[in-house]
Amino acid sequence: MSDFLAVLPQYLIPKQALTLLAGRVARARAGQFTTRLIAWFVRRYGVNMAEAANPDVASYASFNDFFTRELRPGARPLAQAELICPVDGAISQFGRIQGQQIFQAKGHQYSSTALVGGDAALAAQFDDGHFATLYLSPRDYHRIHMPCDGVLRRMIYVPGDLFSVNPTTARGVPGLFARNERVVCVFDSARGPWVLVLVGATIVGSMATVWHGVINNPRAGQLCDWSYEPQRVALKQGDEMGRFLLGSTVVMLFPKGPLQFNPGWQPGGAIRMGERMAQSV
Repeated sequence: MSDFLAVLPQYLIPKQALTLLAGRVARARAGQFTTRLIAWFVRRYGVNMAEAANPDVASYASFNDFFTRELRPGARPLAQAELICPVDGAISQFGRIQGQQIFQAKGHQYSSTALVGGDAALAAQFDDGHFATLYLSPRDYHRIHMPCDGVLRRMIYVPGDLFSVNPTTARGVPGLFARNERVVCVFDSARGPWVLVLVGATIVGSMATVWHGVINNPRAGQLCDWSYEPQRVALKQGDEMGRFLLGSTVVMLFPKGPLQFNPGWQPGGAIRMGERMAQSV
């Protein structure tokens, strides 16, 4: 079956209604039902609860509490690198931005301007720069951490579709990551500006950051833009910056310059938060 045919049902199903329903279920504190749901999910997706700070599935009051679980101390040591991987998951794509075009999958590209919600001046800072797109599957740890030190400058909520972001959908839906609902976080750092985008998806109940809390609940359907005073939100490499309430994808943009990604990285490869992502050369 072609990738287009595989994703065709996603154009037809009521994605917004399904996502709202999933969000209600994930937030519910339903006692034994919640515990059974979590236990089923752990078995179905092979979640490694030995890494969790709290491995007891019966102790989580809601599915969201389980899904955004904290890891035990030392579970993700940080590499000595300029940029570390911010999430557990799999590599979708990474590499150079060609002008403003970001590679999504064979036959598909999208513009950095579209990704950041139409702000051409912001996107221009990353012309011919570098990007990394990382996919978080259901079994993964779903907190997002800082790849380097950063001072928050802006946050932009961009409404959009709610397609799945799995590899098949990335191959079958044009402009997927610039089409789905997303939260664009703009940081300053010692090596210049950089962007981390949290991309929503089908049944992703909400996205949250440590400085704002839940961003897109309820969904307002309009772009929102927040600016932050210098040093109001300053985070260190490895600090938690946000989380998905059900899984999705992050896209990062870095400016033009001599940046070399981890030579062991390849599309489809597994990654862990804290491992080496890239280094200036």
